[in-house]
Amino acid sequence: MNSEKNIFERMLEGGIIPPDDPQMPSMWEVVNRTLKLNPDLNNSTDTDQIRERLSEIIGKPIDASTTIFVPFYTNFGQHIQLGKNVFINHGCTFLDLGGIVIEDDVLIGPQVCIITENHPIDPAKRKSLDLKSVTIKRNAWIGANATILPGVTVGENSIVAAGAVVAKDVPANTVVGGVPAKVIKIL
Repeated sequence: MNSEKNIFERMLEGGIIPPDDPQMPSMWEVVNRTLKLNPDLNNSTDTDQIRERLSEIIGKPIDASTTIFVPFYTNFGQHIQLGKNVFINHGCTFLDLGGIVIEDDVLIGPQVCIITENHPIDPAKRKSLDLKSVTIKRNAWIGANATILPGVTVGENSIVAAGAVVAKDVPANTVVGGVPAKVIKIL
């Protein structure tokens, strides 16, 4: 462990964070703050209010061109970066401890899960976090009920078909689908 880096920097770098990490209480403070703010977010009654309340959770302003529908779920929030002209439909879940970057002009369908968190296979280490960031590049479209797993980059202009489970990077200008997702078309 690099003692000069705080837990938040190490989370964004990816890798294993053990449950007994001495800085883990700092992470739990943010999680608990987010849990307290989530009900207000999910009871919002218009898109401006949603942007305002989600901006408070993620700790930075969301551009007025970006639209998020509630309910929206996140366990941490402060490692989410949203570009301009992004659309996020109802019921999405972003587990962002490892960092989620959504670039400009991205469309995200309903019930999409973007996951940056995993656990080691070794039962003795399973309660540790294994973090890897997710990036959704410009103008990508993530279809309804898709799941994007830790460490994945979805390339520019690509489409992830509804219901896909994406465990590997998606090349730019392709359509992927299935479980696990595979390239089914070049755009």
